[in-house]
Amino acid sequence: MFALRVVNRFQKIVGFDRSMALASSALTALVPVSIFLGAVFGQYDAAERIVQRYNLTGAGADAVRSLFSPAGGASASVGVFGVAFLTISMLSFTRAAQRLFEQTWELKPLSVRNTRNGLWWLLTLGGYAAVITALSALLGGHGVGLVALVCEVPVTAVFLVWTGWLLSAKRIGWTDLIPFAVTGAALSAAYSVGASVYMPRLFNTSAARYGVVGAVFAMISALFTAMLGLVASAALGREVRDELGRIRSGNRPSDREVRLQWDKVVEQTRSRWRTVRGQVSHRQDPDR
Repeated sequence: MFALRVVNRFQKIVGFDRSMALASSALTALVPVSIFLGAVFGQYDAAERIVQRYNLTGAGADAVRSLFSPAGGASASVGVFGVAFLTISMLSFTRAAQRLFEQTWELKPLSVRNTRNGLWWLLTLGGYAAVITALSALLGGHGVGLVALVCEVPVTAVFLVWTGWLLSAKRIGWTDLIPFAVTGAALSAAYSVGASVYMPRLFNTSAARYGVVGAVFAMISALFTAMLGLVASAALGREVRDELGRIRSGNRPSDREVRLQWDKVVEQTRSRWRTVRGQVSHRQDPDR
């Protein structure tokens, strides 16, 4: 059964853990990149862009501005150590994304050997962000932003195909990545709509309770949700590719195969639940 294979694929790549790893790497890279851009391009203000993007007010807006501002209101400067740290943090994010494709498509890990492709991907990521920003600025006021959102979907799909092809060191074909890209672009659009509604409340609530740290909690939550959609799209895209191959070859799964898939999914779910329950019990009873 197709749905069971998708769930099994998601569990096989440890989808929730992979999403959190991607979100953490993205946050680690996002803050220094924003400060770096603010130091190099004086007119760039990442905090104000986030505030305007999600219409933040009150405590949420103040926490975001404090998070991205230099300590004590001093002007940010860029040194050799800062550039080195920025490069390492961004390459760490590219390797986290690279491992997603390697695990989903069951490829041999390349790790740092794929660094050159990672650097190329970072450049295209900047170009993609610039295009999306331009579309939002030009078309964001039309149809409550829906016109811009519709235009962003094909751009995102093309970028996701490029992402999978490049970060896999060109080991995954363009056509094999199309199901993943289409699903990812659709989920990205849905996430954008949901984030516009929920993010102001999340930022304001977290900032009111925890201050600047609350903004970090809100950002990691938002990034986790976005990366969860990306990981789910990868799992679904891989299974769609395999399913199309089965259809072309005339292979249909037997009842026994469906049953085995179901038993495997149930056992993996139970195993993870037992692990989580054991961890919770251990924390509640430290003397145990």
